[in-house]
Amino acid sequence: MTIAHHDFTIARTYPYPPAQVFEAFADRATKALWFGSSETLTTEAGEFDFRAGGHETAATQHADGSHTTFDAHYADVVPNERIVFTYTMTLNATPLSASATSITLEPVEGGTLLTFAEHGIHLDGPSGASSRQAGTVGLLDALGSALDRVSAV
Repeated sequence: MTIAHHDFTIARTYPYPPAQVFEAFADRATKALWFGSSETLTTEAGEFDFRAGGHETAATQHADGSHTTFDAHYADVVPNERIVFTYTMTLNATPLSASATSITLEPVEGGTLLTFAEHGIHLDGPSGASSRQAGTVGLLDALGSALDRVSAV
């Protein structure tokens, strides 16, 4: 098994104020709309303590039969401005990766600029690193869709 280090940054602008984008991370029910089940996976949320010093866990069953876990520790949470956390993932109970992540929210004309930056250590090599970045792009797409659904209510 080869260790791969992979840094990436993704910036997205959402047509909602920073408080609403932040709430999509801070509120368990809203987060479940985008960081959870889809057509190809089912996620069971575990602990959800969204604050500096808090902890979050989730377990996901994938359509191919594989099972992943997400175990995050929040280092810094400043409402409507930033979220800093570390997290580990497993695949079928085997350690997969460890990452340090920052999310910043900046008000811009017409909404919020979200900047997601991650440094990952991937125990499954370079392919796992590129898969993580692609998966994060999908999560940020799902976040936008969830914000649209919540705003339409």
